[in-house]
Amino acid sequence: MAKDLLLEIGLEEVPARFVRGAMNQLKEKTVKWLDSARIGHGAVEAYATPRRIAVLVRDVEEKQADVNEEVKGPSRKIALDEQGEWSKAALGFARSQGVSPEDFFFKELAGVEYVYANKSSIGTVTSDVLPEGLTALTTAMSFPKNMRWGAYDLRFVRPIRWLVALFGDEIVPLEITAVQSGKTTRGHRFLGSETIVSEPSAYVERLREQQVIADVAEREALIVEQIKSLAAEKGWHIDIKEDLLEEVVFLVEYPNVLFGSFDPAFLNIPQEVLITSMREHQRYFPVLDNEGKLLPYFVTVRNGDRTSIESVAKGNEKVLRARLSDAKFFYGEDQKLAINDALKKLEAIVYHEELGTVADKVRRIVNTAGKIANALQLDAQTSDDAARTAAICKFDLVTQMVYEFPELQGIMGEDYARKAGERESVARAINEHYQPRFAGDRAPASVVGAVVSLADKIDTIVGCFSIGIIPTGSQDPYALRRQAAGIVQIVLAHGLKLPLETLFDLALDIHVTAGSLKRDRAEVRKDLYEFFSLRVKNVLTEQNVRYDVVDAVMAVGFNDLSQTVDRAAAVTACAAGDRRDEFKGVVDALNRACNLASKATSTEVNAKLFAEDVEAALYSAWEAVQADITAFVEQGRTAEAIAKLASLKTPINAYFDKVMVMAEDEAIRANRLATLSAIAGSVLKVADLTKLVW
Repeated sequence: MAKDLLLEIGLEEVPARFVRGAMNQLKEKTVKWLDSARIGHGAVEAYATPRRIAVLVRDVEEKQADVNEEVKGPSRKIALDEQGEWSKAALGFARSQGVSPEDFFFKELAGVEYVYANKSSIGTVTSDVLPEGLTALTTAMSFPKNMRWGAYDLRFVRPIRWLVALFGDEIVPLEITAVQSGKTTRGHRFLGSETIVSEPSAYVERLREQQVIADVAEREALIVEQIKSLAAEKGWHIDIKEDLLEEVVFLVEYPNVLFGSFDPAFLNIPQEVLITSMREHQRYFPVLDNEGKLLPYFVTVRNGDRTSIESVAKGNEKVLRARLSDAKFFYGEDQKLAINDALKKLEAIVYHEELGTVADKVRRIVNTAGKIANALQLDAQTSDDAARTAAICKFDLVTQMVYEFPELQGIMGEDYARKAGERESVARAINEHYQPRFAGDRAPASVVGAVVSLADKIDTIVGCFSIGIIPTGSQDPYALRRQAAGIVQIVLAHGLKLPLETLFDLALDIHVTAGSLKRDRAEVRKDLYEFFSLRVKNVLTEQNVRYDVVDAVMAVGFNDLSQTVDRAAAVTACAAGDRRDEFKGVVDALNRACNLASKATSTEVNAKLFAEDVEAALYSAWEAVQADITAFVEQGRTAEAIAKLASLKTPINAYFDKVMVMAEDEAIRANRLATLSAIAGSVLKVADLTKLVW
């Protein structure tokens, strides 16, 4: 007969950003332990609030499964010594499996004889293994930050205050940091009290009676429903950001939504400042009108019922008034700081000990932006705007507002620059040059913003690679992957004719001049290409390009990003749908030519050495289309280039029907291989079609 299993770890309030991870980790560890312990079970449900993480496992078997399996040991050669006795390796295998050497037998596997043993184990009663198992998985949990308390050695996210461990209606005896398990859980800190959980299936309802909504999804749904109901009632648009909602869900156990107001005079401050202050300091949801303009109201979530809700709202209004007054003060003081004075302060801020100050970085951005503008052949006004934007793009880093709210960098720079009399295109580009700030964010809208953003991002990447800071695994402290993805996004969004090699070289030139290149230039360049290849692959994958098409297109280069995307789209269109079979025939013919072309030692073709009419016909057919293929690919018209390649199918097939490429005559053989090499060169302007999988 199966029983339900419940484990609840009661804690002091856990930081909201840690709770979901802890809940998921407890669930994963529980499932993994049950499976490894051969204990059958049903569905696993996880619960969490700021004061608890819990897991409820349905239909847990009362006994471990019996085991009877063949276990492979060392080969006969290793298992027996020269005297035919069992070796140390064989005896060690016996001990590890809990069997006697007398029970060994030999079986052949892939032509080699190995020692085998029948390993049998009778399952233990589940209730006997639960105490040790649940204790081990609990104490093995890890967190972004741990703490110790009292004289205990255990490191945990917060001190453990109570434990509930039940198997059916029986307590599983645990003791962790002198806290013993039982049936008693704790309700809401102020609205509830201790309560008895008679059996695991009663857990959620017992907590609900004590004003605790244990189910995370239910708690989130309640918050969203109440916010939407309030918005409909008031005619508001309440901006629900996912990250803020996630945090609020894990700040409360019994949510109730309420709203308050603030002095409309504060609306003279940029609304980004007010919204950031409300979100970051108070965890409030801002209220907007239908046009997206901030209204003098806020929405928050109380951890409790609706008793004296008006007083709670007034208390929140009082706190918010102080916060917004601080923001108003910072905003006024910042405008007294001249841009040139702010730039001087950047000289004292270290960007990186090997890459200089922020002012040094700004100078590199100015030089890089200038080179990019020249490479793109921008008009004089756009180039001037890019130069001015690059020169002042970081000035707001020394303002009080950005010091208080780093996420407002660029946003405040745009506002302050506009008020200081800078050109509108420059002010807007100061904000835009941080874009895209995150995955899914948009690229800079203006060319000026795009140029400065590229300069900033490539300087960061090349600077880090130059001193050996290269992302590995999950380690990317300088967000270089995001910056590289941003570069790819910007180039594609604006259709810029800016080859990656040009971007790399101009940034490397500047770092060489600045003396910050600490590694071999060729090595850094190679690392940059490998690093960006993954970003380009990600872009193509996100556009639903097949993996084999991605490989085929990337194999012939990705220096021109727009061209790479166009080639991938064109090959994808041909390799799918109604055109698939027709295209496969073209690819088969072209691949016959490409496969032999690898043996060519020259691309010089001598028409006088043609021994068959089909040789001249194929070469003439290629000559007629090769210039168009090159031009079409460069112009982003790859579909037309593929159509030209397709015209070679018939002459190629006729060629191979009548011609022995590897002729005995060395000159004729070399000439035929040169012909095929020329054709392969045109094919490889589109993709390495041999990588396509049919």
